[in-house]
Amino acid sequence: MPPHTVPPRLLRSSPYWPVLSHPLLRRVLPGLAVSALGDGMSLIAVTWLAIQLAPHGQRGTWVAVAVAAYTLPSAAGTVIFGQLLSGRNGAQLAGWDAILRAAALAAIPAAHLFGVLSIGWYVMLLAASSLLHSWGSAGRFTLIAELLPRRHHLPANAVLSIIGQVATIAGPPLAAILISWAGPVWVIAIDAVSFAVLALTYRLAISPTARAAPEDRGSSRTAGFAVIRHDRALLGLLALTFGFFFLFGPFYVAMPIHVVEDLHAAAPTLGIYYTAFGVGALVGGLATGYLHRWSLWPTTVGIVIGFGAAMLPLGLNAPIGLSLPAFALAGLIWAPYRSTSMALFQRSTTTTTLPQVLAANGAVTVLAVPLGTMLGGPLTTAVGARQALLVCAVATIVLGLVAAGLTIRARKPLPPGGDPPSAGPPDGVASDGGATRGAETRY
Repeated sequence: MPPHTVPPRLLRSSPYWPVLSHPLLRRVLPGLAVSALGDGMSLIAVTWLAIQLAPHGQRGTWVAVAVAAYTLPSAAGTVIFGQLLSGRNGAQLAGWDAILRAAALAAIPAAHLFGVLSIGWYVMLLAASSLLHSWGSAGRFTLIAELLPRRHHLPANAVLSIIGQVATIAGPPLAAILISWAGPVWVIAIDAVSFAVLALTYRLAISPTARAAPEDRGSSRTAGFAVIRHDRALLGLLALTFGFFFLFGPFYVAMPIHVVEDLHAAAPTLGIYYTAFGVGALVGGLATGYLHRWSLWPTTVGIVIGFGAAMLPLGLNAPIGLSLPAFALAGLIWAPYRSTSMALFQRSTTTTTLPQVLAANGAVTVLAVPLGTMLGGPLTTAVGARQALLVCAVATIVLGLVAAGLTIRARKPLPPGGDPPSAGPPDGVASDGGATRGAETRY
């Protein structure tokens, strides 16, 4: 066998090959990568520009407000635009989110050029840019459900996560270089251009049938919340995700203080921990596609338990030689969660209602980390940074164990000789929006 034939065969045997070779997705993925890199750069630029624009004595407050404005208004946008966007397909939702982001972010450097960019206008434009974010995220995962058969959903979700993880590693250092050269406002301008590229990608790459008119415009603004409320499995998944992300929030407060006060180290040590987590998350993201044969509910619950266990060494004051690899392991375990949880949503409802359901899920979960971070301040002050990390790790394990117990309790034996109902299209057939709920979705 000639050596040059080995890589293509290995690639074709990968669970990612059907995703990367799909005639439509392979045109969209480069646009997603460009946009993700722009967003990765904005992680630094958004806060840095807020520091420059805010009054000197109020910088901390305005930085927090700017970061919140770049994410939290998406929760309100889920309800405000619920009726208008109901029944839209994934390409339309993701494309409109990209257009709004591009326009609102482009207004920031434009205002700067005209000399009218104040901290108030800056926060308002950031808030406007995020109004459709939950719908855009829902659109991306809905597009996967529309184009691919069920068995490829998890690898496709993992591809989106991998793109984001690479961007969060590469974006901040690239942003730092550009900020020192041109300033943060022009990094935000680059982010605006990246969203414009993404919007154009959706417009040109998705077939006319995928951009067809919506099938149903009669849904209420809160249709997605209603679907989740009446489905115990989805309600439980939403509660698990909210709790998982909420308990991770205090880390952003406790970890830096732990490094300074407990480890008596400096900023480079904190950077090493963050890098270790990021590398672990990237490896975990790459491995996620190979979990497609695993049962999704036990895997999702197991991630929560495993993540809490991996965080224990930090709370138990283990030496850096042990806590650092454990933190990298926590990143590896954390990485598949979004992909597996999204796959459960994709398997639980039709593609017609999936956007509303995913947008509702995003509207709730986007609040989890900020609320957890807010808790981290008083918790760290009350018990100390290391103890706060220990409390969150133990609480995460307990959350996972409770979810595991409820999952086992919810199992129902199949009728004698019965087969589990189908939860999606046959292999090789794209979802048509008429799939019924399957046994794995609930158990």
